[in-house]
Amino acid sequence: MSDPIRFLTGLTQALSAAVLYGEGHPAYRRAADAGYRQLQDLQRTEGLKLHFSFLDGEVVFRDRALHELRAWDWTPRLAEAGIQRIEVTGEPSPDEFEEFLDLLAARIAGKPFDSTSVRHEGSGHLRFGHVAVRDQAMTSAAASVLATLDYGLQEECHAIHYVHDEVSRSGRLPLLEAEVIVQSLSVAMHAERAAVLPLLQLKDFDQYTTTHSMNVSVLAMALAETLELSSADVRAVGVAGLLHDLGKVRVSKDVLLKPGKLNEAERAEIQRHPAEGARILLAGDQPLDMAAVVAYEHHLMMDGTGYPCRHTQRETHFGSRLVHLCDVYDALRTRRPYRDAWESETALQYIEQRAGLEFDPALTSTFTAMVRKWDHRVMLPPESVAPEPVAPQLAS
Repeated sequence: MSDPIRFLTGLTQALSAAVLYGEGHPAYRRAADAGYRQLQDLQRTEGLKLHFSFLDGEVVFRDRALHELRAWDWTPRLAEAGIQRIEVTGEPSPDEFEEFLDLLAARIAGKPFDSTSVRHEGSGHLRFGHVAVRDQAMTSAAASVLATLDYGLQEECHAIHYVHDEVSRSGRLPLLEAEVIVQSLSVAMHAERAAVLPLLQLKDFDQYTTTHSMNVSVLAMALAETLELSSADVRAVGVAGLLHDLGKVRVSKDVLLKPGKLNEAERAEIQRHPAEGARILLAGDQPLDMAAVVAYEHHLMMDGTGYPCRHTQRETHFGSRLVHLCDVYDALRTRRPYRDAWESETALQYIEQRAGLEFDPALTSTFTAMVRKWDHRVMLPPESVAPEPVAPQLAS
């Protein structure tokens, strides 16, 4: 058993003992002491600064997924308790470690939690919180995402811009960052202050690809949840929505930002982005088959029109039809160089008129009802988006 897994096993054994027996019981004392020794062992081999993230079905140590814990029953339990990230920022004392165990045990037991901070009382060498991302400069190529209870959407904007820039620069998709963005968007979507439809408005069109990708991801997850799909499927369509336009990193900015009508060559360049996006997603270390299919098909219509041109008539993937609907709605709701943004009801009526031709009729009915139900939610102001792309940063 590797040291990160040994530490997590010891930590959760101590938490189980705290919940089952109470803090004064000998079984708890033994488990707490063992957990502290395992933390010291891990810090001797891995350094003082450590962080673990608990995403849907995955445990990530720093930027490495611990595949041995893929089916670990503590992952959903920790996440449901708001413990999506654990960080160690120095060398805690035994008393600090026990205080931290007390906080974790109380959180798992459902006791009130201070949602304004991830830092517990004391020196702050141990902390936990929700997953999100920061907009500070990276200090190394291995830098990943920061856990915090804040999920200001500026930070997710920066992170998806970083993902696009990394793909453009190296051809490599930073999958962990993309999945964390989707997780963070999901957390924001379910928060009391959620602003779902639309999430973000633009200061200028240059932010379109970044902002649009996030909006489509949230709309797709909201629609998937409305359809009562499984949590794994909700996450999958969220990732597919986030990455559906990834092929645009290989399209000239002059073409993407052109305010007027495209000529034939420019239109052909734009229409290559679905195939380019699919190629990027299939070329990664962990091929994203569904996201690749959605990237390839998200401009195909129910009646067989659209692009890329199909050589044989076939039905598009369900995920493609779902993301296409969300894609068009957000595009219509966004100011473009050549037109103003449409009002939500106008966009919904257009989509309803195109049901059966461009859009899946059953999905259209569910989607339009969902949007009309949620349209009363508070929308974020235009200044919610910051323009400069900066890579995700770790806590320090």
